Amino acid sequence: MNTMEYAAVFMQELDSQMVENSTSGWMEANAGQVQYSGGAEVKIPKMQMSGLGDYDRENGFAKGSVSVAYESRKMTQDRGRTFQVDAMDVDETNFAAAAGNVMGEFQRTKVIPEIDAYRYSTIAALAQTAGRQKTYTPAVDTIWQKLLSDITEVRDVVGDGVEIVITMSAKTAGLLDQAKGDSQLIQSGEFIQGGVHLKVKEIDQCAVIRVPSARLKTKYVFYDGVSEDEEAGGFEAAADAKDINWIIAVRHAPIAVSKTDVTRIFDPMTNQNANAWKIDYRKYHDLWITDNGMDGILVSVNNA
Repeated sequence: MNTMEYAAVFMQELDSQMVENSTSGWMEANAGQVQYSGGAEVKIPKMQMSGLGDYDRENGFAKGSVSVAYESRKMTQDRGRTFQVDAMDVDETNFAAAAGNVMGEFQRTKVIPEIDAYRYSTIAALAQTAGRQKTYTPAVDTIWQKLLSDITEVRDVVGDGVEIVITMSAKTAGLLDQAKGDSQLIQSGEFIQGGVHLKVKEIDQCAVIRVPSARLKTKYVFYDGVSEDEEAGGFEAAADAKDINWIIAVRHAPIAVSKTDVTRIFDPMTNQNANAWKIDYRKYHDLWITDNGMDGILVSVNNA
């Protein structure tokens, strides 16, 4: 297998891992109608149509119109890294396994947590701008009633026939476990994300996705990985970040896109810098919520 074939296999596997292992991977299913032809730009469909009109017995139906336009959006997150694997550590016969382990671990421990954190903090910022953010300090004796109240507020706008997902920090979920809720509203359910079927708890028929609290903050700093004081790269919560208790979202509201750009692999004879295999990894990603989708979002932030 040549380096181009290696790269094609890695890209496919990494994109699949992203959807299946990210706690926010379900949001990528909403990008099905998004047009993507490479690079950082995507086109999101925007539909407008007329409402009902009176039927006239002489003139018949009132004329309506439907228009579909594609709005160009640029993925603002353009992240990457390059790695080298010494030729003495691997040869061509075991390169695929070694590189697969390196890139899989890198994406699992570094990329996926960062993309989750970016998505949740972006939703929180959009919700704050749209007036869809609330503050609440979780407590065992009030958390159950508060959560049900927030679910009801969303349902009052979108109706009962819409699937709702609750993203909740593990710390908040722990308090909810201690609360005495209505057992008739708590069930075990199955949540499908990519090709994975997850066992989750459902509250009032809403799937609850538990997320490490480090990924559920209102604001993050994403390091460039180049500056002397930022060589480690990655991300961390901003000094003024607040904890997100939960995000209640209609499942089709957040539109998330992540694309592994052309993964480049250079063998030791081609690599000019060292006698090593060189792997270049680049990831574009972003998240949007359409104007009418914000009604299906409600974010609870800890005001402590």
